[in-house]
Amino acid sequence: MRYCLKTFIVCVGVLCSSLSANANFDFNPNCIKAYQLIMQLRVSEAKPLIAKEKLQNPDNGIPILLDNYIDYFTILTSESKADYEKLKKNKAIRLDLLDNQDENSPYYLFAQAEINIQWALLKGKFQDYFSAAWDINNADDLLNDNTKKFPNFLPNKKGKAIINIVLGAVPSNLRGILKTIGLNGSVANGVKDLEYLIAALPKSNYNFYRDEVIFFYAFAQTEAVKNKNYQQKIVSYLDNLPNTSLLKSFLIGYVSIKNAQNDVALKYLLNRPQGAQYLNFTNIYYMIGNAKLNKLDTDANQYLLKYIKEYRGLHFVKDSYLKLAYYYLLILDYDKYQAYLKLVRSQGNILIEKDKQALKEANDYSPNIDLLKSRLFFDGGYYDKALAQIKDKNIDDFKLARDKIEFYYRLGRIYDESSKNAEALTNYQKAINLGKNATYYYAANAALSMGYIYEKEKDTVKARNFYTQALEMKNHEYQNSIESKAKEGLKRMLDTNSR
Repeated sequence: MRYCLKTFIVCVGVLCSSLSANANFDFNPNCIKAYQLIMQLRVSEAKPLIAKEKLQNPDNGIPILLDNYIDYFTILTSESKADYEKLKKNKAIRLDLLDNQDENSPYYLFAQAEINIQWALLKGKFQDYFSAAWDINNADDLLNDNTKKFPNFLPNKKGKAIINIVLGAVPSNLRGILKTIGLNGSVANGVKDLEYLIAALPKSNYNFYRDEVIFFYAFAQTEAVKNKNYQQKIVSYLDNLPNTSLLKSFLIGYVSIKNAQNDVALKYLLNRPQGAQYLNFTNIYYMIGNAKLNKLDTDANQYLLKYIKEYRGLHFVKDSYLKLAYYYLLILDYDKYQAYLKLVRSQGNILIEKDKQALKEANDYSPNIDLLKSRLFFDGGYYDKALAQIKDKNIDDFKLARDKIEFYYRLGRIYDESSKNAEALTNYQKAINLGKNATYYYAANAALSMGYIYEKEKDTVKARNFYTQALEMKNHEYQNSIESKAKEGLKRMLDTNSR
C-alpha cells in the first residue's frame, strides 16, 4: 500500500512537471500585433489574433495577459458598472492560469503584477479603494521580486513607475494610512521613470511597450503633475502614435482640453478614426460637446445629447445636462433652459466634483450671460475673447453677490493665464475680500492661485500665507480639491525652506 502511494505521488509529480515544462511566455509577432491593436482600441481586430495564438501555441501565457488588457480598456472606455461587475471575476481566473506558467521567465511575475495593477486602477475608478490598495501592494511585491531575479528586464520599470504615480497622487490624508501598511510613492519619481522608458524602449527588445508608457505619461503629467509647460512635449510624444489609434485622438484631445488648447482638441477629436473595430468611447462626445460650447458653436448640443444617449457610466451626466441648459440659455430659449435644469436635478449621480457642482448651479440663480460667456471662452483658452466679454464692466453692473465675486475672480484668472501677474493679484484679492465667507469656490481658489503666483516668484512667505488662507476657507465648492492642492503647496514651501 505504501509503495503504491509513493508511486502515485511520483507519477503525479512527473505529470505536473511535463505539463509545466511546455508552459512559456512568448511575446511573438502575433502577440505584439494583438497588443498594438488593443492599445489603439481596435479590440475586435485583436481578438482573432489572440484566439489564433491560443490555438497554435496553447502553452503561451501572453494571451492571458492580453485578455486582461481587453477587459481593462473595455471598462475604461465604457465606465460601466455593469461591465466592471461582470468582468472583475476574470482577475482571479487569470492569476490562477499564470501561476501554472514558466516560473523562470521574466514575464511570470511581471504578468501577474500587470493584472493586479490594471484591476487596481479599475477598482479605484469605482471607489473600491481597499481592494485597489491590496492589488497595488501585491503588484509592488511581485515587481520587487522580479527586479531581483531579472534586474535588466526593462518592463519592470513600467509597472514600478505606475505604482509610484498612483501612490504619490493619492490625497495627503490617505497617504499616511497607506504608509502604515508599507505603501509609499512619488509622482516625480514615477514620471521620471516613464520619461526614461520613452527614451530607452526603442533601443531595446521591448519597444512595443512605448505607446502604453506614453499613455500613462500623458495622464500622469496632466492629472498628477498638472504642469502646463509639458503640454507640447506630451503632444509631441502622442503624435508619434499611429493615426489609426483612437487612443491617440482621445489623449491629445484630453490633454489639450485640460490645458485650454480648445482648437487642438477639436482637431484631433473630430478627425478621430472611427469604425466597428473600435471600442465605443462615448466620453469623446462629452469632450467635443464641451469644447464646442467653449467656442459657442451652434452644434455643441448635438454632441452632449449623444453622450447622454450612449453613455452607460456614472459620471458627467448632470454636468452634461447643465451644459445643455447653458447652451439654450445662451440662445435665449428659456423653456429648454428650464427643462434641462430639471434634468440636472433628477438624472445622474453626484459621485464626482463636476456633477456635484452641476447640481449646485442648477439650484442657484441663473448665471449672468456675460460672465457665463467669459467663463466658457476662458475654459477654451480664448483669453482675449474672455476678457473682451467683461472688461468694460464694473462691479455695479452685477446685482448678485455671487456675480460680483465671480467678476473679480474671472478677471484674475484671465490676467493670470495671460501672465499679467500684477493685475491678476489685484483682482484675486478683491475676490477674496468679497467672497471669503461665501459658499462659492471663487475666493478659496483665488487664494490658491495667488499662492501659485508667489511661489513662481520665489516669495515663499507670501505663497505660504495664501496657501494657508485657501485652507482656512471652509464650506465651499471644490473644498477637497482646493485643500489638497493648498496642502501640497505648503509642503513644497516647507521643503524649500529646509534646503
